[in-house]
Amino acid sequence: MARPLRIQYPGALYHVTNRGNERKPIFKDDTDRLQFLKILSESMSTYNIRLYSFVLMTNHYHLQVETPLGNLSECMRHFNITYTSFFNRRHKRVGHLYQGRYKSILVDKDAYFAMVSRYIHLNPVKVGAIKRKAAKEQLEYLWAYKWSSLPGCITARNRFEFVDYGIVLEEYGGDTLAGRKRYKKQIMTDLLDGLPLKEEIVGQSLLGEEYFVAWVKETFLEKEKDRERPSVAEIKRFLAKDEILNTLSEVSGLPVQDILSQTGSMRQMAMDLLYRRGGLKNPAIGKLMGIDYSTVSQGRKRVREKIIKSKELQKILKTTEACLSRLKI
Repeated sequence: MARPLRIQYPGALYHVTNRGNERKPIFKDDTDRLQFLKILSESMSTYNIRLYSFVLMTNHYHLQVETPLGNLSECMRHFNITYTSFFNRRHKRVGHLYQGRYKSILVDKDAYFAMVSRYIHLNPVKVGAIKRKAAKEQLEYLWAYKWSSLPGCITARNRFEFVDYGIVLEEYGGDTLAGRKRYKKQIMTDLLDGLPLKEEIVGQSLLGEEYFVAWVKETFLEKEKDRERPSVAEIKRFLAKDEILNTLSEVSGLPVQDILSQTGSMRQMAMDLLYRRGGLKNPAIGKLMGIDYSTVSQGRKRVREKIIKSKELQKILKTTEACLSRLKI
């Protein structure tokens, strides 16, 4: 069976899953789960990806994500490699952690956003002994299951900072007490009535109404000789390097030339932004700054570590990202 194609474009919504090799656990305890979420948060921030829903199971995970830059593959490669390295070091093992590359289903945001979120949140009661319990016990288990974004949709105090709950609750009246109650009631209804999402997936990789499936096939899959239709690779999803550098200059108060020439956090942040938001590779960034490409790779890694510890750097990056997001991509 052929592997489903990876379809990427700015603003795409996905249901992403990955399972442990030979269906073995990818989490052995809460320390693993906490580190997984830490790496997930950092990866979402680094690649400017929005996380709407998630659940961690013993041997697999589910994510609902949107990619403003159309860069899911880059993010997931970094994320899965980073967590695998942590898991292998901690548990003194070698080899693959996952059974293969992650699975991503491209989702019609207008028609299936809410359903995908609810499907993900219902996962904890769809496996093991709990799926044979009475509905009341299953619901009690769901509300208490902390390795999921569901508790944060029900009660605001149970939230993870890196999850965008507002979009999930939008269809139910917004992020209000009433909206959260409606979402909770819908979860209860889905548990009793079932949520047959898998049956609606087209070709292992598409979930949407007919018009959405037709648009995806026409835009990305059909091999036509229409030169006026851009290919996936030709979709403009990156900003010009001058736009990025000028924006960082305005936010940081440093001239562009100083950012490029002076060692330190601002140049490292520029490296990271040029890579993620400008689509430049390390050699091109190195040439721009007059340094070796390996220095760029190390600088991007170091600035991510610095940002975690520095509120000032967090503020500069957040403001810069917000300004860049308002520019036309």
